[in-house]
This record gives sequence, structure tokens and C-alpha cells, in this order.
Amino acid sequence: MAFSVPGLILASAFIGFAGLAKEAGLTLAQTVFMVGMVWALPAKVVLIGAILSGASLPAAAFAVALSSIRLAPMVVALVPEMRGPKTPRWVLYFLSHFVAVTSWVLAMERLRGVPRDMRTSYYAGLGSTLVLANMVVVAVVYVLADSMPPAVSAALFMLTPMYFLTSLWGSARERAGHVAMVLGIVLGPLLHVVVPGFDLLGAGLVGGGIAFAFHKLSRRRASA
Repeated sequence: MAFSVPGLILASAFIGFAGLAKEAGLTLAQTVFMVGMVWALPAKVVLIGAILSGASLPAAAFAVALSSIRLAPMVVALVPEMRGPKTPRWVLYFLSHFVAVTSWVLAMERLRGVPRDMRTSYYAGLGSTLVLANMVVVAVVYVLADSMPPAVSAALFMLTPMYFLTSLWGSARERAGHVAMVLGIVLGPLLHVVVPGFDLLGAGLVGGGIAFAFHKLSRRRASA
């Protein structure tokens, strides 16, 4: 599963990240280490932005933590799918490091077809393969970045949000998920004009709240 179309699209985005990290002045070792330790691509971009702005270490750590809060609902949804009757908690804590959009979408699509006592092993293999493969991709591209046109790196980097959108749409199990995504697409640009700097937060709160209300209303009508 790691060497699938989603995995290849993720690797293409890391090509763009490698170029970004090199332009920011990070060394090869720092860039590869960041892939393994931070993993989620948006959080790494936030960290590089904090480095370029001269932010202090606590401020950079806080910014990365805020960007990663979005992964908490994914962990909450994934853990019950992975957990077996005898699964140690430390295994689930460790595997939560590998939670990002690509691994989460692939796991939510496939885990129900995996025997429950093998699900943690399945996800460990999926997550670690994605991380290690992209560490190699980043290392190779970092060395070759000077010969790659900047426009190509930027275009590859933009494949990831497009993939995230289509994957999340296809993997949504309830109509409320589609409602939330549509509202986010519409509200994001509008709020960027009205409250720049708080557009993503506002779109998430408003769109998510409306989608939640839609979900509750749909369930109430279905049970009536």
C-alpha cells in the first residue's frame, strides 16, 4: 500500500519540500532528520517558516504543535480501528507518530479487511515504510536540487493538497464529511479577505460546526 498512487503523490510533494529546505539553509542531515521526527508535511513547512523568520525555539515548537492539533481527530478515529483486546498502550502511542493524511486515509480504507490482531503490525509497516521511503527521497532530491527547475518543485509540492482533498472526499463515510469539505473550500477564500491570518481557523470552526449540526439533524431524521 505504501508503494501505491497515494504513496507516489506523497513522495512527489516531498520533492518540493527538499528544495524548500535547501533554500532555507538546512543541511542534508537536518532535512532528513526533520522528515523522520516531524513527519507530517505541513508541520515541517511551518517549522521552516519559523526558522526563516528567526523565531525562538519555544515559539517554533508551539507553532508546530498548533499545526499538528488537526491530526488529533484522526488519531481518535484510527486507534479504535487498530486496537485489539491485548494491544499495549505504548504500541498505540508509538504508532500515532505515523498518523498523517496519507497513512490515515490508506489505513481507514484497508484496516477493516485486516484481522484485528494484525492491524497494529499492518499500520506499523505502512507508516514506517512511508517515513523511510520519503527520507530517502528527500536525501536524493536534496543532493540533486540545484539541477531541478524551481517551477517543477513547486508544481510537485502542490500535488499533495489536491490528493488530500480527493482522498478525504472518497474516504468520507458520512455525508457530513462532504458538507464540511465543501464549506471549507467556500469559506476559506472568503474569510481570507475578511480576517486574514485567521481564515483557516474560522473556516474550520464555522464549516465544522455546520457539518456537525447537519450530521445530528440527519441522524435525528433517520431515527424519526
